Amino acid sequence: MATKKVSKKALKVEEKPLRDYEMILIIGPEVVDEKLDVVVDGISRFIAEKDGSISEVEQWGKRKLAYPIKHFMEGSYVLMRFKLRLGTSKELEANLRISDEVLRHLLIKLES
Repeated sequence: MATKKVSKKALKVEEKPLRDYEMILIIGPEVVDEKLDVVVDGISRFIAEKDGSISEVEQWGKRKLAYPIKHFMEGSYVLMRFKLRLGTSKELEANLRISDEVLRHLLIKLES
């Protein structure tokens, strides 16, 4: 009876490391305070489902925009700091781009 050798590389499942990120969101002014919390919680839930962890969420309140975005002149700013697996950031940005509530976002990978 012949036995097969299985390489250690095949058995080893590669885990992608967690990276530190910082993200600024501009949420449309038509989103009231209660709904703003729901939007931020939805993003936090997405990060948690992808094995990430949120370290900080700051709501900066409504501010005037330098130029109109989607015909709005003001928006609610939110700063989030979190850890996320390396390949998951593209999926997060794709979800933010199609969101009706999020006018703009900026995702920055922080140096470790």
